[in-house]
Amino acid sequence: MQDAQRRTSIPRRVLSGLHQPLPPGTASVRPTTRATPRATPRAAVVRDRAGRRLYAIDGIRLLAALMVAVHHYAGTNRVDQPGNRVWDRPVSDIMPTVFRFASYGWIGVEIFFVISGFVICMSCWGRSPRQFFVSRVIRLYPAYWFAVAFTTVVLTLLPGVWDRLRTRDVLLNVTMLQSGSGVMNVDGVYWTLWSELRFYLLFLVVVWTGLTYRKVVVFCCVWGAAAMLAPISKLPLLELVANPEGAWYFIAGLALYLMHRFGQDLLLWGILAMAWLMGQRELGIRIDEVEHVSGWRGSVLIFTVFLLAMVAIALGATDRVRGRWLVTAGALTYPLYLMHYAAGTTLINRLRDTMDARLLVVSVIAGFMLLSWLVHRFVERPVAGLLKRGLDTSFARLRNAGA
Repeated sequence: MQDAQRRTSIPRRVLSGLHQPLPPGTASVRPTTRATPRATPRAAVVRDRAGRRLYAIDGIRLLAALMVAVHHYAGTNRVDQPGNRVWDRPVSDIMPTVFRFASYGWIGVEIFFVISGFVICMSCWGRSPRQFFVSRVIRLYPAYWFAVAFTTVVLTLLPGVWDRLRTRDVLLNVTMLQSGSGVMNVDGVYWTLWSELRFYLLFLVVVWTGLTYRKVVVFCCVWGAAAMLAPISKLPLLELVANPEGAWYFIAGLALYLMHRFGQDLLLWGILAMAWLMGQRELGIRIDEVEHVSGWRGSVLIFTVFLLAMVAIALGATDRVRGRWLVTAGALTYPLYLMHYAAGTTLINRLRDTMDARLLVVSVIAGFMLLSWLVHRFVERPVAGLLKRGLDTSFARLRNAGA
């Protein structure tokens, strides 16, 4: 039976038991220096204006992905219901302590969005719209295409928890634009990609004009105002574009990057404070309308600690953080996020009576981390290289044809 949460309309809020995310992971970027046309992309690199890698962001990104995975396996309202299809009984009865902590793991979604605002602004600085477009395509699509195919195969071979979509809907999912057509996601976590894509489209306008401190600040203010007005405007198009549920998290990331690049000032602190105030309200709404398993105070505390950590990164307090394992952590985050939910809960359904529940959750996450490394090594990197060469050739031809 198709879960009621996987509806075909575009809802204002999606249920985290099915639609959790990011991204993210989607927020991975390439170096700010221009690559040679035939360079093969490697792990997503997060570097500052001086070319130094921001290792701490890689670590936070993996932490957010693990928070989301544990939440999906052992902390959602869905898996805490009697007779649920994952555990068959409330997970709070099976492992109450794990459930208590895992119930807050959904905040990893908001963490992804803030990181995305930070690193997308950083990766766009000094780049043309064409370079921005190419970087997003080669970063987002290779692992995503594999995840769509992988999840579809798993749900076909192991039915009972989630239903496989019709072939035509699976094919539309390959575009990553299914939410814009009112079509269900192959895996519910893909909803965050739709939010990311809308952010990219808006920010592309600023990139087109050339990024400056003033333009990004104005963008934050205008987008924030639109996000505040959208819910009361009753204009579906404005709500779609303004993305009031996610806008302030992206705006927080943009303000943090401006602090990192230009230094702190009262205006940027004001934007960040407004983002925190609006963000805590969105956290409360999500708890009331979607989560039902965590408290507002705890959620705001976790989110605040994370923002303070990002402030420390922005102001250079973590510049000495190093470690090659953090590079690997950053590379694993996106494929891990894309593949863990539907396939992972299906595996838990089949294996739940074979071992201790806590060991099972750890084992499934470890398995998906290994799979994520394999996807990064043998899918993302080679396919991204092919896509980059093809797109560079296509844009060169387009440019020459115009001349």
